[in-house]
Amino acid sequence: MTETGKPDYQAQHKKRLSYMPWLYFSLKEKHRLWAKPWQDKVQAHFCSVETISIAENSFVAPEANLFAERGREIKVGRQCMIAADSFIHGPLTLGDEVAINHGCSIDGGRHGITIGKQTRIANNVTIYAFNHGMTPDSPIYQQASNSKGIVIGEDVWIGAQAGIVDGVTIGNHAVVGMGAVVTKDVEDYAIVAGNPARVIGDRRDKT
Repeated sequence: MTETGKPDYQAQHKKRLSYMPWLYFSLKEKHRLWAKPWQDKVQAHFCSVETISIAENSFVAPEANLFAERGREIKVGRQCMIAADSFIHGPLTLGDEVAINHGCSIDGGRHGITIGKQTRIANNVTIYAFNHGMTPDSPIYQQASNSKGIVIGEDVWIGAQAGIVDGVTIGNHAVVGMGAVVTKDVEDYAIVAGNPARVIGDRRDKT
């Protein structure tokens, strides 16, 4: 409620945008008048406290959790969207028009994650570009981690609750099914699903 006792529609609208950020790009002009300055302030805050660069006309939810110390930069391309409740730790590079939906957990490890333009990542996807040592002679938490990095191509669709492990490359135009766990490289246009993920189709066969 506002100070006058009326419903705070603008606050609710901001929350809606945070969880459904694609709506930001189709706002009416009367809503852009408050939404654009709000977004400018949110993005300026992230860029001032972390090593983050955000290109023009992007959307970042204030409820997103972005961490990018020196050497682990986050670079966000044009017209990207990052939704609420995501945890993102660089190094990470997003091409133009990349969408990261709510609840994703993304960590670039030492060698980073690159995501190509126009790729869509659904909610609660996990992408970790590192792994722990697992030798039995000491506890796992005491062992050094290693990192190879992850590359996700252009125009890729990653389904909800999917997982992608370190060292994987996903080709352009590929599709990863909901709940899949990707442990090996995925070819261009391939459709993969399952745990571990396996090829179940090819986008070029779709009409």
